[in-house]
Amino acid sequence: MSKMDRTYASPSFQNLTAITTNSSDHFGSSSSPSPTSISTGGSRSVKIIPLEHPSTSAPGSGSGSGSGSVVAKWKARMKRMTWKEWIELFFPCYRWMSTYNVREYLQPDLMAGITVGVMLVPQSMSYAKLAGLQPIYGLYSGFIPIFVYTIFGSSRQLAIGPVALTSLLVSNVLSSIVEPSDKLYTELAILLALMVGILECTMALLRLGWLIRFISHSVISGFTTASAFVIALSEAKYFLGYEIERSSKIIPLVKSIISGAHKFSWPPFVMGSLMLAILLTMKHLGKTRKYLRFMRAAGPLTAVVLGTAFVKIYHPPSISLVGDIPQGLPKFSVPKQFGHIKSLIPTTALITGVAILESVGIAKALAAKNGYELDSNQELFGLGLANICGSFFSIYPTTGSFSRSAVNHESGAKTGLSGLVMGIIMGCALLFLTPVFEYIPQCALAAIVISAVIGLVDYDEAKFLWHVDKKDFLLWTITCMTTLLLGIEIGVLVGVGVSLAFVIHESANPHIAVLGRLPGTTIYRNIQQYPEAYTYNGIVIVRIDAPIYFANTSYIKDKLREYEIEKEESKGRGPEVSRIYFVILEMAPVTYIDSSAVQALKELHQEYKSRDIQLAISNPNRDVLLTLAKAGVVDLIGKEWYFVRVHDAVQICLQHVQRLTEFPKAQDFLAENKPSLFQRLLNQRKDEFFQPELESGVRESLLSKDTNPQLEPLMSKKP
Repeated sequence: MSKMDRTYASPSFQNLTAITTNSSDHFGSSSSPSPTSISTGGSRSVKIIPLEHPSTSAPGSGSGSGSGSVVAKWKARMKRMTWKEWIELFFPCYRWMSTYNVREYLQPDLMAGITVGVMLVPQSMSYAKLAGLQPIYGLYSGFIPIFVYTIFGSSRQLAIGPVALTSLLVSNVLSSIVEPSDKLYTELAILLALMVGILECTMALLRLGWLIRFISHSVISGFTTASAFVIALSEAKYFLGYEIERSSKIIPLVKSIISGAHKFSWPPFVMGSLMLAILLTMKHLGKTRKYLRFMRAAGPLTAVVLGTAFVKIYHPPSISLVGDIPQGLPKFSVPKQFGHIKSLIPTTALITGVAILESVGIAKALAAKNGYELDSNQELFGLGLANICGSFFSIYPTTGSFSRSAVNHESGAKTGLSGLVMGIIMGCALLFLTPVFEYIPQCALAAIVISAVIGLVDYDEAKFLWHVDKKDFLLWTITCMTTLLLGIEIGVLVGVGVSLAFVIHESANPHIAVLGRLPGTTIYRNIQQYPEAYTYNGIVIVRIDAPIYFANTSYIKDKLREYEIEKEESKGRGPEVSRIYFVILEMAPVTYIDSSAVQALKELHQEYKSRDIQLAISNPNRDVLLTLAKAGVVDLIGKEWYFVRVHDAVQICLQHVQRLTEFPKAQDFLAENKPSLFQRLLNQRKDEFFQPELESGVRESLLSKDTNPQLEPLMSKKP
């Protein structure tokens, strides 16, 4: 876009002749601009960039053109897709299968698959117990979904299966409907897996995963921290040797533990504590020493083997065992009890939210570390399909595991083959090892769960939020405490509600800054951030750092009035004037403006006009400018008051302010007759101010023969 010379005198009058005549009579002016020749006459030209105004009748400006354009782009994309891209779309596993390097990938994939598979077997039984189910359903949940996800999921390192948080959610909702010992409990858990899978697939197909972004990381961190305490206390019964109340609230759990203290048994407590110490030690060594990282994955298996060996040798009567586990692979069966769907919907939504935030987040991080792209919606579809297919083989809801995925990545997994190896190991366990699992101590499984959820307690995040953002720390605290005291569902709802309240508050009270010019540049920045930036008398420049819509229009109008008063009371550079004549709105950060905001802008213009203040708009984007044009605001304010740069607007406004100071008598006369600002700007004479004097506010200057009118206006001449 080329620069052009342009001077302004507004043509917004109905009686220009009368004004110029009156001005001439009172000032004794030898010449005055005619109504048909509105210009600055001999005044200094200013160099500005013209703003392109989009046509409201141009193709693509209609309201329905956006959706039509999207459909057209989608069709064009479909036509461009090759057969290989179509296969990758429906079967993401083809991406790594087609480029599989056996020599480079096979060994690390096998090692990672075996490592995580060994970790998965005992963990899946532990999490099933946490969910209130028999251990066999945990094994089923770690078998079928893995194979489905390997085919339809796009992550190559994500390890899916039962996880602690999902298991707690299942236990919390189902125990309020029916006793865990009832057959209905298991059937509802299987139905829940189907519902979660359907919701995940639906959101993936409609590309609605962005909805979960409204749940902030502070809410999730606070929620998982509180859940870790609830899970640990729920598993304490296997350490203490007596039953405690099932609850997702910490107070009933603590009361139940205290009230049953007389039933305390030493053997399970000692054995469970030893197993927990072994697990934590092996996890720590695996994290801190690279050559011992296999110990992190081997911890759960070690606890199970040691516990089982002890029971087989000594047969302690006071230590409860897992008991009989059916042998063989899961059989096909259709989920039942569809009459309870309504009561399961809230938990379905909550589990889906956790799946998106945790699983997709982990998958994206692992994809970035391993150098491949990942589609969030494809990932969500893979998780959903794994749950749907698994529900026909007696699983309960599964999702990506943070701990197992981390071990899978650290063990060198390159492709989804590691997932297939995990599934094969789980299948072998179901076929051959279930008789051995009968002798696993329950306190050993509880120790595995507790060692896993200790990592969910996010103290570091709380410290970080305290130092960085007190508001997010408050959100973390509210979510954590409400989850502990009022339960999981209420805790999440309160956390999300407060999070949205913060978002709405920020949106309704956007950041607005008064801009000043950085010395020696044509750049305008926030005067609070850059104290050296200076302003000009008679002009206030305001930047609105948010979309303008119905919720924040009143706040913006109030702030503009406040800044206007503050500017009148402060001193700036340039000609000395007694009040504000121009308000420049920098609208580059404004991405959207709605009808309420348009109406507010009209009212603001009328208010300013009644007080002889001219409104100018700087750098609106195309969509905003198009909305203003359709609403008639562009014509109402005047196209000549729309600028590409703040500096262009300041040049024009400062030139007009200077002329006003040159005709003090004109100001008095026009004030008596209450003319508008535009009429004041018609009586113009040759600009006798050099820029250094104009910036400093000096009124007297001498003409210089070497004045260069092509110099950038408002810039000091270089010596």
